[in-house]
Amino acid sequence: MDIELNDAELVRQIGSGRDREAEAELFRRMAPRIRLYGLRHLRDEHASEDLTQQVLITTLEALRAGRLREPEKLASFVLGTCRMTVLNLRRGAQRKERLLQQFGADLPAPAQRPEPRLDHDQLRRCVQNLKEREGAVVVMTFYDEQTGADVASFLGVSEANVRVIRHRAIHQLRDCMGVAE
Repeated sequence: MDIELNDAELVRQIGSGRDREAEAELFRRMAPRIRLYGLRHLRDEHASEDLTQQVLITTLEALRAGRLREPEKLASFVLGTCRMTVLNLRRGAQRKERLLQQFGADLPAPAQRPEPRLDHDQLRRCVQNLKEREGAVVVMTFYDEQTGADVASFLGVSEANVRVIRHRAIHQLRDCMGVAE
């Protein structure tokens, strides 16, 4: 957008249903505010990102449907939507907690599967049996924690080739270790 629109003009353009740039501008303006609100009230990065998406979708649907009576109060509408969404999240969590307290004792315990033990000697033998390039890709990826780009640069191949080599090597390791896919 070349011209900076005020909130009321932005709401009107979105309400017309023809201006995707206005919708993008809404996201650009409001997403950081919603994210900060979420961080402050939910104290969790992922929950804040989810809140941002949920509030932006709710706001966009309301604007497209023309449900905002006072377009100049867009920021207040978004803040109110944040508040209501967080309250609903908290109510849901409280309801879940009450139900767990009330009926949790009656729920069957989750099946406990024993943790599989890794045979390190077998894995070492399996990695040693790989071709040199496949072994290098596996070791650099999982032991040295190198990125695909770093491995590709070191080996002089493309990143796509590294992914193919790694995929095939992992398949061979699974077979060697006797792990079902």
